[in-house]
Amino acid sequence: MSNYLDEIVQAQKRGESRGIPSLCTAHPTVLQTAIKRAAKTETPLLIESTCNQVNQFGGYTGMTPANFVAFISRIAEENNLPFERVILGGDHLGPNVWQSENAESAIKKSKRMVHEYVRAGNKKIHLDCSMKLADDDPSCPLDVAVSAQRAAELAKVAEETALNTDSSPKDKGKHELRYVIGTEVPIPGGATEVEEKITVSKIADVRETIAVTREAFFRLGLESAWDRVIAVVVQPGVEFGDSFVQRYNAQKAHKLSLFIQENPQLVYEAHSTDYQNPASLKEMVRDHFAILKVGPALTFAYREAVFALAMMENEFFDEFERSDLIAVLDKVMLENPVHWNKYYQGQESFKRKFSLSDRIRYYWTTPIVQDALKKLFENWTNLTIPLSLLSQYMPREYDKVSAGHMSSHPLELVESAIARVLNDYENAC
Repeated sequence: MSNYLDEIVQAQKRGESRGIPSLCTAHPTVLQTAIKRAAKTETPLLIESTCNQVNQFGGYTGMTPANFVAFISRIAEENNLPFERVILGGDHLGPNVWQSENAESAIKKSKRMVHEYVRAGNKKIHLDCSMKLADDDPSCPLDVAVSAQRAAELAKVAEETALNTDSSPKDKGKHELRYVIGTEVPIPGGATEVEEKITVSKIADVRETIAVTREAFFRLGLESAWDRVIAVVVQPGVEFGDSFVQRYNAQKAHKLSLFIQENPQLVYEAHSTDYQNPASLKEMVRDHFAILKVGPALTFAYREAVFALAMMENEFFDEFERSDLIAVLDKVMLENPVHWNKYYQGQESFKRKFSLSDRIRYYWTTPIVQDALKKLFENWTNLTIPLSLLSQYMPREYDKVSAGHMSSHPLELVESAIARVLNDYENAC
Protein backbone atom coordinates (compact mmCIF):
# COMPACT_ATOMS: atom_id res chain seq x y z
CA MET A 1 0.00 0.00 0.00
CA SER A 2 3.02 2.31 -0.05
CA ASN A 3 1.94 3.40 -3.51
CA TYR A 4 -1.19 4.88 -1.93
CA LEU A 5 1.07 7.37 -0.14
CA ASP A 6 2.60 8.18 -3.52
CA GLU A 7 -0.89 8.80 -4.87
CA ILE A 8 -1.48 11.32 -2.08
CA VAL A 9 1.69 13.18 -2.98
CA GLN A 10 0.89 13.11 -6.70
CA ALA A 11 -2.65 14.35 -6.09
CA GLN A 12 -1.30 17.22 -4.01
CA LYS A 13 1.07 18.17 -6.81
CA ARG A 14 -1.86 18.23 -9.23
CA GLY A 15 -3.50 20.77 -6.96
CA GLU A 16 -5.96 18.38 -5.34
CA SER A 17 -6.82 18.78 -1.66
CA ARG A 18 -6.15 15.19 -0.66
CA GLY A 19 -4.49 13.66 2.37
CA ILE A 20 -4.50 10.79 4.82
CA PRO A 21 -5.00 10.60 8.60
CA SER A 22 -2.26 8.83 10.53
CA LEU A 23 -3.56 7.12 13.65
CA CYS A 24 -0.90 7.14 16.35
CA THR A 25 -2.46 4.94 18.99
CA ALA A 26 -2.25 1.46 20.42
CA HIS A 27 -5.67 1.52 22.07
CA PRO A 28 -7.57 -1.59 20.98
CA THR A 29 -11.06 -0.02 20.94
CA VAL A 30 -9.85 2.99 18.97
CA LEU A 31 -8.10 0.71 16.49
CA GLN A 32 -11.10 -1.59 16.24
CA THR A 33 -13.36 1.38 15.50
CA ALA A 34 -11.03 2.66 12.78
CA ILE A 35 -10.59 -0.79 11.25
CA LYS A 36 -14.35 -1.40 11.15
CA ARG A 37 -14.82 1.90 9.32
CA ALA A 38 -12.03 1.12 6.85
CA ALA A 39 -13.60 -2.27 6.14
CA LYS A 40 -16.93 -0.61 5.30
CA THR A 41 -15.50 2.21 3.20
CA GLU A 42 -12.84 0.03 1.53
CA THR A 43 -10.20 2.71 2.08
CA PRO A 44 -6.57 2.32 3.16
CA LEU A 45 -5.82 2.86 6.84
CA LEU A 46 -2.54 4.31 8.12
CA ILE A 47 -1.59 3.22 11.65
CA GLU A 48 1.66 4.21 13.31
CA SER A 49 3.39 3.37 16.57
CA THR A 50 6.03 5.54 18.20
CA CYS A 51 9.43 4.58 19.51
CA ASN A 52 8.12 5.06 23.06
CA GLN A 53 5.08 2.87 22.53
CA VAL A 54 6.72 0.04 20.65
CA ASN A 55 10.39 -0.94 20.41
CA GLN A 56 12.66 -3.96 20.72
CA PHE A 57 12.38 -3.77 24.53
CA GLY A 58 8.58 -3.54 24.50
CA GLY A 59 8.03 0.18 25.03
CA TYR A 60 5.26 1.30 27.35
CA THR A 61 2.77 -0.98 25.59
CA GLY A 62 4.93 -4.04 26.24
CA MET A 63 4.94 -4.79 22.51
CA THR A 64 7.81 -5.24 20.10
CA PRO A 65 7.29 -4.17 16.46
CA ALA A 66 6.43 -7.77 15.52
CA ASN A 67 3.96 -7.98 18.43
CA PHE A 68 2.28 -4.73 17.38
CA VAL A 69 1.92 -5.82 13.76
CA ALA A 70 0.41 -9.13 14.90
CA PHE A 71 -1.93 -7.17 17.20
CA ILE A 72 -3.16 -5.00 14.30
CA SER A 73 -3.40 -8.02 12.01
CA ARG A 74 -5.62 -9.83 14.49
CA ILE A 75 -8.01 -6.88 14.86
CA ALA A 76 -8.15 -6.51 11.07
CA GLU A 77 -8.95 -10.20 10.61
CA GLU A 78 -11.66 -10.09 13.29
CA ASN A 79 -13.31 -7.15 11.53
CA ASN A 80 -12.97 -8.34 7.91
CA LEU A 81 -10.42 -5.78 6.78
CA PRO A 82 -7.90 -7.24 4.31
CA PHE A 83 -4.55 -6.66 6.00
CA GLU A 84 -2.99 -5.46 2.77
CA ARG A 85 -5.14 -2.34 3.06
CA VAL A 86 -3.37 -1.37 6.30
CA ILE A 87 -0.31 0.86 5.98
CA LEU A 88 1.95 0.43 9.00
CA GLY A 89 4.41 3.08 10.08
CA GLY A 90 7.03 3.87 12.68
CA ASP A 91 6.89 7.34 14.21
CA HIS A 92 9.83 9.25 15.73
CA LEU A 93 12.19 6.36 15.03
CA GLY A 94 15.50 7.41 16.49
CA PRO A 95 17.26 7.72 19.84
CA ASN A 96 14.49 9.55 21.74
CA VAL A 97 14.06 6.66 24.20
CA TRP A 98 17.79 6.57 24.92
CA GLN A 99 18.64 10.28 25.23
CA SER A 100 20.47 9.71 28.51
CA GLU A 101 22.99 7.44 26.78
CA ASN A 102 26.04 8.31 24.70
CA ALA A 103 25.61 8.53 20.95
CA GLU A 104 27.31 5.20 20.21
CA SER A 105 24.97 3.27 22.48
CA ALA A 106 21.80 5.23 21.63
CA ILE A 107 22.29 5.02 17.86
CA LYS A 108 23.12 1.33 18.07
CA LYS A 109 19.79 0.72 19.83
CA SER A 110 18.02 2.97 17.34
CA LYS A 111 19.40 0.95 14.45
CA ARG A 112 18.15 -2.25 16.04
CA MET A 113 14.73 -0.70 16.52
CA VAL A 114 14.51 0.41 12.88
CA HIS A 115 15.63 -3.06 11.79
CA GLU A 116 12.82 -4.66 13.79
CA TYR A 117 10.22 -2.17 12.57
CA VAL A 118 11.03 -2.85 8.92
CA ARG A 119 11.38 -6.59 9.38
CA ALA A 120 7.94 -6.66 11.01
CA GLY A 121 6.37 -5.03 7.94
CA ASN A 122 6.30 -1.29 8.65
CA LYS A 123 6.56 0.61 5.37
CA LYS A 124 6.33 4.27 6.41
CA ILE A 125 9.34 5.31 8.43
CA HIS A 126 9.66 8.67 10.18
CA LEU A 127 13.33 9.24 10.95
CA ASP A 128 13.76 11.55 13.95
CA CYS A 129 17.24 12.11 15.37
CA SER A 130 16.62 15.66 16.53
CA MET A 131 17.35 15.07 20.20
CA LYS A 132 20.68 15.56 21.96
CA LEU A 133 22.39 12.55 23.45
CA ALA A 134 24.51 12.36 26.58
CA ASP A 135 27.83 13.16 24.91
CA ASP A 136 26.51 15.89 22.59
CA ASP A 137 27.63 19.43 23.40
CA PRO A 138 25.09 20.72 25.96
CA SER A 139 25.95 24.38 25.32
CA CYS A 140 24.37 24.66 21.86
CA PRO A 141 21.55 23.16 19.77
CA LEU A 142 22.22 19.87 18.03
CA ASP A 143 23.75 20.58 14.65
CA VAL A 144 21.36 19.87 11.77
CA ALA A 145 24.12 17.98 9.94
CA VAL A 146 24.61 15.65 12.92
CA SER A 147 20.90 14.95 13.10
CA ALA A 148 20.75 14.34 9.34
CA GLN A 149 23.74 12.00 9.40
CA ARG A 150 22.21 9.90 12.16
CA ALA A 151 18.89 9.77 10.29
CA ALA A 152 20.68 8.62 7.12
CA GLU A 153 22.43 5.86 9.05
CA LEU A 154 19.03 4.63 10.22
CA ALA A 155 17.70 4.80 6.66
CA LYS A 156 20.58 2.61 5.54
CA VAL A 157 19.62 0.01 8.13
CA ALA A 158 16.02 0.17 6.93
CA GLU A 159 17.05 -0.33 3.31
CA GLU A 160 19.32 -3.26 4.12
CA THR A 161 16.65 -4.89 6.28
CA ALA A 162 13.98 -4.56 3.60
CA LEU A 163 16.31 -5.95 0.98
CA ASN A 164 16.96 -9.03 3.10
CA THR A 165 13.36 -9.47 4.29
CA ASP A 166 11.59 -9.64 0.92
CA SER A 167 13.07 -11.74 -1.85
CA SER A 168 10.44 -11.78 -4.61
CA PRO A 169 11.53 -9.66 -6.38
CA LYS A 170 14.84 -9.21 -4.61
CA ASP A 171 14.44 -5.48 -3.93
CA LYS A 172 10.63 -5.39 -3.49
CA GLY A 173 10.72 -4.57 0.23
CA LYS A 174 13.21 -1.76 -0.24
CA HIS A 175 11.08 -0.13 -2.90
CA GLU A 176 8.00 -0.30 -0.68
CA LEU A 177 9.60 1.77 2.07
CA ARG A 178 8.59 5.43 2.27
CA TYR A 179 10.40 7.91 4.48
CA VAL A 180 9.46 11.04 6.38
CA ILE A 181 12.19 13.40 7.54
CA GLY A 182 12.20 16.54 9.64
CA THR A 183 12.91 17.46 13.21
CA GLU A 184 10.68 20.45 13.90
CA VAL A 185 8.16 18.39 15.79
CA PRO A 186 5.68 19.59 18.44
CA ILE A 187 5.97 18.18 21.95
CA PRO A 188 4.74 14.55 21.87
CA GLY A 189 1.36 14.27 23.57
CA GLY A 190 0.79 18.01 23.81
CA ALA A 191 2.35 21.02 25.49
CA THR A 192 2.29 21.57 29.25
CA GLU A 193 1.07 25.17 29.10
CA VAL A 194 -0.13 27.78 26.65
CA GLU A 195 2.84 28.53 24.42
CA GLU A 196 2.48 31.98 22.92
CA LYS A 197 5.71 31.48 21.00
CA ILE A 198 4.55 28.48 18.97
CA THR A 199 5.24 29.68 15.45
CA VAL A 200 5.16 28.28 11.95
CA SER A 201 8.44 26.77 10.74
CA LYS A 202 10.79 29.13 8.94
CA ILE A 203 11.25 28.38 5.27
CA ALA A 204 15.02 28.73 5.59
CA ASP A 205 15.06 26.01 8.26
CA VAL A 206 12.90 23.65 6.21
CA ARG A 207 15.06 24.22 3.13
CA GLU A 208 18.19 23.47 5.16
CA THR A 209 16.69 20.32 6.64
CA ILE A 210 15.82 18.98 3.20
CA ALA A 211 19.19 19.86 1.66
CA VAL A 212 21.35 18.60 4.52
CA THR A 213 19.40 15.35 4.86
CA ARG A 214 19.63 14.76 1.12
CA GLU A 215 23.40 15.21 1.28
CA ALA A 216 23.62 12.74 4.17
CA PHE A 217 21.59 10.15 2.25
CA PHE A 218 23.77 10.56 -0.83
CA ARG A 219 27.00 10.23 1.18
CA LEU A 220 25.82 6.78 2.23
CA GLY A 221 24.80 5.78 -1.29
CA LEU A 222 21.08 6.05 -0.53
CA GLU A 223 20.01 7.86 -3.70
CA SER A 224 17.20 5.35 -4.26
CA ALA A 225 16.01 5.76 -0.69
CA TRP A 226 15.98 9.54 -1.09
CA ASP A 227 13.65 9.15 -4.05
CA ARG A 228 11.20 7.56 -1.61
CA VAL A 229 11.25 10.39 0.93
CA ILE A 230 7.68 11.66 0.64
CA ALA A 231 7.23 14.17 3.45
CA VAL A 232 8.94 16.54 5.83
CA VAL A 233 7.70 17.27 9.34
CA VAL A 234 7.30 20.96 10.11
CA GLN A 235 5.52 23.08 12.70
CA PRO A 236 2.32 24.40 11.08
CA GLY A 237 1.53 26.50 14.15
CA VAL A 238 -0.82 24.05 15.87
CA GLU A 239 -0.62 22.69 19.39
CA PHE A 240 -2.72 21.59 22.33
CA GLY A 241 -2.24 21.28 26.07
CA ASP A 242 -4.23 20.58 29.19
CA SER A 243 -7.01 23.02 28.44
CA PHE A 244 -6.11 24.90 25.26
CA VAL A 245 -5.94 24.29 21.54
CA GLN A 246 -3.90 26.50 19.23
CA ARG A 247 -5.86 26.54 15.99
CA TYR A 248 -4.36 26.40 12.53
CA ASN A 249 -3.93 29.85 10.98
CA ALA A 250 -3.79 29.50 7.20
CA GLN A 251 -2.58 33.05 6.73
CA LYS A 252 0.45 32.52 8.96
CA ALA A 253 1.29 29.26 7.18
CA HIS A 254 0.77 30.66 3.67
CA LYS A 255 4.45 31.11 2.77
CA LEU A 256 5.26 27.66 4.10
CA SER A 257 2.46 26.25 1.99
CA LEU A 258 3.81 27.94 -1.13
CA PHE A 259 7.35 26.71 -0.45
CA ILE A 260 6.56 22.99 -0.60
CA GLN A 261 4.86 23.44 -3.98
CA GLU A 262 8.34 24.03 -5.41
CA ASN A 263 9.37 20.50 -4.47
CA PRO A 264 7.78 17.86 -6.75
CA GLN A 265 8.63 15.09 -4.29
CA LEU A 266 7.47 16.27 -0.88
CA VAL A 267 4.39 17.19 1.12
CA TYR A 268 4.19 18.10 4.79
CA GLU A 269 3.43 15.82 7.70
CA ALA A 270 1.71 17.61 10.59
CA HIS A 271 1.93 16.37 14.17
CA SER A 272 -0.25 17.38 17.14
CA THR A 273 -3.28 18.08 14.95
CA ASP A 274 -5.52 16.72 17.73
CA TYR A 275 -8.59 18.83 18.56
CA GLN A 276 -8.37 20.98 15.44
CA ASN A 277 -11.88 21.70 14.21
CA PRO A 278 -13.12 20.26 10.88
CA ALA A 279 -12.59 23.53 8.99
CA SER A 280 -8.97 23.79 10.20
CA LEU A 281 -8.23 20.20 9.20
CA LYS A 282 -9.58 20.83 5.71
CA GLU A 283 -7.47 23.99 5.42
CA MET A 284 -4.36 22.09 6.46
CA VAL A 285 -4.85 19.42 3.81
CA ARG A 286 -5.50 22.13 1.22
CA ASP A 287 -2.22 23.80 2.27
CA HIS A 288 -0.22 20.58 1.67
CA PHE A 289 -0.17 19.23 5.24
CA ALA A 290 -1.25 15.99 3.64
CA ILE A 291 -0.44 13.58 6.48
CA LEU A 292 -2.36 14.48 9.64
CA LYS A 293 -1.21 12.78 12.83
CA VAL A 294 -3.84 12.17 15.50
CA GLY A 295 -3.68 10.20 18.73
CA PRO A 296 -4.73 11.75 22.05
CA ALA A 297 -7.95 13.17 20.55
CA LEU A 298 -9.04 9.60 19.78
CA THR A 299 -8.34 8.24 23.25
CA PHE A 300 -9.87 11.39 24.75
CA ALA A 301 -13.09 10.59 22.89
CA TYR A 302 -12.91 7.05 24.26
CA ARG A 303 -12.40 8.41 27.78
CA GLU A 304 -15.33 10.81 27.43
CA ALA A 305 -17.66 8.02 26.36
CA VAL A 306 -16.54 5.59 29.05
CA PHE A 307 -16.83 8.27 31.73
CA ALA A 308 -20.37 9.01 30.50
CA LEU A 309 -21.24 5.33 30.91
CA ALA A 310 -19.77 5.42 34.42
CA MET A 311 -21.71 8.57 35.34
CA MET A 312 -24.94 6.99 34.11
CA GLU A 313 -24.06 3.88 36.10
CA ASN A 314 -23.79 6.00 39.25
CA GLU A 315 -27.30 7.31 38.68
CA PHE A 316 -28.96 4.00 37.83
CA PHE A 317 -27.28 1.22 39.82
CA ASP A 318 -27.06 0.64 43.54
CA GLU A 319 -23.65 1.39 45.01
CA PHE A 320 -22.66 -2.26 45.50
CA GLU A 321 -23.40 -2.98 41.81
CA ARG A 322 -21.25 -0.21 40.32
CA SER A 323 -17.85 -0.55 38.67
CA ASP A 324 -16.56 2.68 40.27
CA LEU A 325 -14.42 3.00 37.15
CA ILE A 326 -13.54 6.68 37.56
CA ALA A 327 -12.39 6.22 41.15
CA VAL A 328 -10.46 3.06 40.26
CA LEU A 329 -8.64 4.86 37.46
CA ASP A 330 -7.69 7.77 39.67
CA LYS A 331 -6.41 5.43 42.38
CA VAL A 332 -4.20 3.64 39.85
CA MET A 333 -2.87 6.95 38.51
CA LEU A 334 -2.03 8.16 42.03
CA GLU A 335 -0.24 4.91 42.84
CA ASN A 336 1.81 5.07 39.64
CA PRO A 337 2.22 8.76 38.68
CA VAL A 338 5.11 8.26 36.24
CA HIS A 339 3.00 8.95 33.14
CA TRP A 340 1.39 12.19 34.34
CA ASN A 341 3.17 13.95 37.23
CA LYS A 342 5.74 15.69 35.02
CA TYR A 343 3.00 16.99 32.75
CA TYR A 344 0.34 18.26 35.15
CA GLN A 345 1.16 21.29 37.29
CA GLY A 346 -1.69 22.49 39.48
CA GLN A 347 -5.25 21.13 39.57
CA GLU A 348 -3.81 17.63 39.28
CA SER A 349 -7.04 15.90 40.34
CA PHE A 350 -8.97 17.64 37.58
CA LYS A 351 -6.28 17.15 34.95
CA ARG A 352 -5.85 13.46 35.64
CA LYS A 353 -9.42 13.00 34.49
CA PHE A 354 -10.10 15.74 31.97
CA SER A 355 -6.86 17.09 30.47
CA LEU A 356 -6.77 17.31 26.67
CA SER A 357 -3.25 15.86 26.92
CA ASP A 358 -5.02 12.68 28.01
CA ARG A 359 -2.27 11.10 30.08
CA ILE A 360 -4.98 8.76 31.35
CA ARG A 361 -4.47 6.78 28.13
CA TYR A 362 -1.45 5.05 29.68
CA TYR A 363 -3.56 3.38 32.37
CA TRP A 364 -6.41 1.62 30.56
CA THR A 365 -4.52 -1.69 30.29
CA THR A 366 -3.88 -1.94 34.06
CA PRO A 367 -5.54 -5.16 35.26
CA ILE A 368 -7.66 -3.50 37.97
CA VAL A 369 -8.87 -0.91 35.44
CA GLN A 370 -9.67 -3.66 32.96
CA ASP A 371 -11.74 -5.40 35.64
CA ALA A 372 -13.68 -2.19 36.29
CA LEU A 373 -14.25 -1.68 32.57
CA LYS A 374 -15.53 -5.23 32.24
CA LYS A 375 -17.97 -4.65 35.12
CA LEU A 376 -19.15 -1.34 33.62
CA PHE A 377 -19.80 -2.85 30.19
CA GLU A 378 -21.51 -5.90 31.69
CA ASN A 379 -23.85 -3.67 33.68
CA TRP A 380 -25.01 -1.80 30.59
CA THR A 381 -25.00 -4.84 28.31
CA ASN A 382 -27.45 -6.64 30.57
CA LEU A 383 -29.81 -3.64 30.83
CA THR A 384 -31.08 -1.09 28.32
CA ILE A 385 -29.80 2.40 29.07
CA PRO A 386 -32.76 4.71 29.65
CA LEU A 387 -33.10 7.31 26.90
CA SER A 388 -33.36 10.04 29.50
CA LEU A 389 -29.87 9.17 30.79
CA LEU A 390 -28.49 9.09 27.24
CA SER A 391 -30.02 12.49 26.60
CA GLN A 392 -28.33 13.86 29.73
CA TYR A 393 -24.86 12.30 29.39
CA MET A 394 -24.46 11.33 25.72
CA PRO A 395 -26.76 13.67 23.76
CA ARG A 396 -25.16 13.05 20.36
CA GLU A 397 -25.54 9.30 20.77
CA TYR A 398 -29.08 9.82 22.11
CA ASP A 399 -30.03 11.37 18.77
CA LYS A 400 -28.85 8.24 16.93
CA VAL A 401 -30.41 5.77 19.35
CA SER A 402 -33.77 7.56 19.51
CA ALA A 403 -33.83 7.73 15.69
CA GLY A 404 -33.19 3.99 15.47
CA HIS A 405 -29.78 4.40 13.79
CA MET A 406 -27.88 2.51 16.48
CA SER A 407 -28.48 0.54 19.67
CA SER A 408 -27.59 1.60 23.19
CA HIS A 409 -25.07 -1.22 23.56
CA PRO A 410 -22.12 0.31 25.46
CA LEU A 411 -19.53 -0.65 22.86
CA GLU A 412 -21.59 0.93 20.08
CA LEU A 413 -21.89 4.12 22.12
CA VAL A 414 -18.14 4.28 22.71
CA GLU A 415 -17.32 3.54 19.08
CA SER A 416 -19.75 6.25 17.98
CA ALA A 417 -17.84 8.84 20.06
CA ILE A 418 -14.51 7.75 18.56
CA ALA A 419 -16.00 7.73 15.07
CA ARG A 420 -16.84 11.43 15.29
CA VAL A 421 -13.14 12.26 15.52
CA LEU A 422 -12.27 9.86 12.72
CA ASN A 423 -15.01 11.37 10.58
CA ASP A 424 -13.52 14.87 10.89
CA TYR A 425 -10.17 13.58 9.60
CA GLU A 426 -11.67 11.47 6.85
CA ASN A 427 -13.73 14.41 5.59
CA ALA A 428 -10.69 16.67 5.60
CA CYS A 429 -8.59 14.15 3.70
